[in-house]
Amino acid sequence: MFPLGVVSLPVFTVGPADILTGECWHTGMDAALGPPAKMADREDELTPMMAQYFELCRAYDDSLVFFQVGDFYEAFCEAAERVARLCEVTLTKREDNTGEYPMAGVPIDNAESYIDRLLDAGYRVAVADQVEDPDQTTGVVERRVTRVVTPGTLTEDELLGSPDNNFVACLTAAGTDLANAGDAGADTYGLALLDVSTGDFYATSTGRRGTVRDELGRFGPAEAIVGPDAPAAVFADDCMVSPYERRAFEAGPARERVRAYFGGPDRVLADDAQVRACGALLAYAEYTRGGLAPEDARSGLVDPEEVHGPEAGPEDDTGAGEREARLDYINHLTRYDPREYMLLDRAALESLEVFEARAVHGHESRTLVEVVDETTSALGRRKLDDWLRRPLLDEERIAARHDAVEGLVAAPAVREELADLLSSVYDLERLVSRVSRGRATARDLRSLHDPLAVVPDVTATLADADSDRLAVLRERLDPLKDVRERVDEAVREEPAAELTEGGILKPEYDAELADLRATEHDGKSWVDDLEARERERTGIDSLKVGHNTVHGYYIEVTDPNLDSVPESYQRRQTLKNSERFVTPELKDREGEIIRAEHRADDLEYELFCEVRRAVAAESERIQALADRLARLDAFVSFASVAAKFDYARPEVGSDGFDVVDARHPVVERTEERFVPNDARFDEEAFVAVITGPNMSGKSTYMRQVALVSVLAQAGSFVPAAEARVPAVDRVFTRVGASDDIAGGRSTFMVEMTELATICRHATEDSLVLLDEVGRGTSTADGFAIARAVTEYLHDEVGATTLFATHHHDLTAVTDELPGVFNLHFETDPTGEGVAFDHAVAPGAASASYGVEVAKMAGVPDPVVERSQAVLDADAAATDTAADGEGTPTADPRTNGHGEDVETTARVAAELEELDVATMTPLEALNALAELKAELDE
Repeated sequence: MFPLGVVSLPVFTVGPADILTGECWHTGMDAALGPPAKMADREDELTPMMAQYFELCRAYDDSLVFFQVGDFYEAFCEAAERVARLCEVTLTKREDNTGEYPMAGVPIDNAESYIDRLLDAGYRVAVADQVEDPDQTTGVVERRVTRVVTPGTLTEDELLGSPDNNFVACLTAAGTDLANAGDAGADTYGLALLDVSTGDFYATSTGRRGTVRDELGRFGPAEAIVGPDAPAAVFADDCMVSPYERRAFEAGPARERVRAYFGGPDRVLADDAQVRACGALLAYAEYTRGGLAPEDARSGLVDPEEVHGPEAGPEDDTGAGEREARLDYINHLTRYDPREYMLLDRAALESLEVFEARAVHGHESRTLVEVVDETTSALGRRKLDDWLRRPLLDEERIAARHDAVEGLVAAPAVREELADLLSSVYDLERLVSRVSRGRATARDLRSLHDPLAVVPDVTATLADADSDRLAVLRERLDPLKDVRERVDEAVREEPAAELTEGGILKPEYDAELADLRATEHDGKSWVDDLEARERERTGIDSLKVGHNTVHGYYIEVTDPNLDSVPESYQRRQTLKNSERFVTPELKDREGEIIRAEHRADDLEYELFCEVRRAVAAESERIQALADRLARLDAFVSFASVAAKFDYARPEVGSDGFDVVDARHPVVERTEERFVPNDARFDEEAFVAVITGPNMSGKSTYMRQVALVSVLAQAGSFVPAAEARVPAVDRVFTRVGASDDIAGGRSTFMVEMTELATICRHATEDSLVLLDEVGRGTSTADGFAIARAVTEYLHDEVGATTLFATHHHDLTAVTDELPGVFNLHFETDPTGEGVAFDHAVAPGAASASYGVEVAKMAGVPDPVVERSQAVLDADAAATDTAADGEGTPTADPRTNGHGEDVETTARVAAELEELDVATMTPLEALNALAELKAELDE
């Protein structure tokens, strides 16, 4: 069966071994999916409608089928029971000569809210619409699946919920024989990412599985399909991994599908892995948007000219007829090299709170994107997100963005006018996707017209901006005058919501339409005047002329006045206290009105579809305009923030960091007072060991250095008085404590895994943030690891490193490692505890003031007092040992602090060789126990 089974409750992911069978796969055999067992027992006896439902369930056996019956989407049998429970709707039943079946339905007008609940529960939903007019059909109405709603292929605003991109990913691997998938390693992984709602399409390839994981962390896809030779384990837990027909991943069908969209695959893509990923992803997008029948997608042998031929247009406007697979608005594919951008993996994005805030004891802080986002359009917000996810490495491109921002900072009137104009720009990217798929309403076309009308004003306003980058942008703004005029002359300013009931086009747009509407109007005017004329003619003051959908037009006379009814009146309906009549002339007029109205409604819809197709033909131009307006909105946002919060233009490309009065862009907006600090790192001093008590500002300081780099390379000004920074290739973060209990990894294991990633992949162009290392083990073990890591990053990597620690002995490495220097945060002890200055200064801190911080946090006094007593006793013992006669003579093998240098070096080397990422927790603990034993000896 096709497609391969995907999900049951809870959500499961599927690896290559599960996919190789090419058969239907359901973890747990969810009875809500696939053809109902009760119907299967009497398949040959089912009524035509229930047989239709049964076949759709068989064809779309990975999804819950929503089956249109009138104004509702219905589900039956086990699917109905699941829908009733999850959507909180009434479970009813349907009975016919073959039996009784549970039934549950949701209203079509509000279906999206119910579909959203099913998606949250881990289901996909195949929506089967009626594609014939029941009034013009003899027998059962034809239905077909017009869309398969999945987490990664959403296009409906109600389901998307935000302007952010919603990606579906596809992963393939080249260098492996498909006939023997899994027997050999891959030479190249191909990764494609598509936002079906906007048409944003990216492709890349790499030889490293870790790079794949990093890119997935950067884009955060909601769903993924994987080739039979690719690893599903690289996807995050919140990404639904959906198996898909393996033939779609083969080179032949994939190349033809890419060719149909973008021309020769070798012209736009770098290798076979990318081609297969893009081709399979396009096929999946076509399938979920209702463009491919299950049997077509299953075979993988659809003639590309059949579904992607040059004459192909948008989806059939009525939803009936031949399927149209091609998604015309997907007309641009961006191939990129991950090495062209600063890498912010999932850990870095989370640690720096770029897009998602971390909640601590129910209090959620703000994010970077929130404090720099002053965009006024959905287009601008997505562009801003993209720039923050993928900061640039190319210094010329970075400088060009800074030029644009500087030009807008210097012209506040221009900046404010642009912000006002851009606020009326609709989400053109998502709109053009609906237009191209034949889903756009008349109101959507008006939403396209209105933002196009401001483009000339935007162009004129930009003439006053002093920036080469903005001048180029201005020259490339296409006002799409022909599209705007076509919509304006055709579509009413306030069109009706429904497309088939009239009221969407201006009558004067078409001569025949104008005549029909005139006939309809004249007829209705005659009817409107009929009541007054008949009252005068008959003398019946209570006579009324009315209309309903069942009986049409009528003349109503109350019972006491029936004696006055003329002979020409013909009785149509008897009511409790009155009679309804018609006249021959009224019947004739009614016929004229109905014929004119129906023909006008049909013609209006046909004409509207022509207009919609004409707009769809310009989708590439519309998308190009949308991209330029999005960039402009992002520039305006960066400039507004810079002007409002005193950001400075950074210089990117220096040999080190020289940032004066740096501030944390988020913390300074949430605290009443913020203390700026300098950050200076160069080739001579590039590893900072930072000490000081908790709450003194160490973590904030480290993060603000990283965020200055992110903002600078994204094209923004930065929160500082001055800033000269290098182009950082990657930000590594080992910050905070977390575990992975479900994955069998303790807090310490997670910490060591992150540390292993840093040691293996950091370069001299990287920025490394270490906030405590080794605190998940003994003090001796933790210090040993912390020292070894410091030495390794200094000697072998050369990355700019900020290492916050409470291992005060670590500050001694400055005597041995020339590139390491100490920083500390100053504090003022008081009688009540300690006051934090939040100012960084050279040198090491004298103490951690942990007991004082515990007291400030509200730890009970007996615990605080006992802690201080223990601390004082330890300090006295240390002083006695240092001054007493029994002080041991320094061992020549040690470094003067009692540390065995040879053993430490050997342990560090052994630790470096450990492949922590591939070890089980037990293996890792055993290895650490052995290393600890060496140190203890």
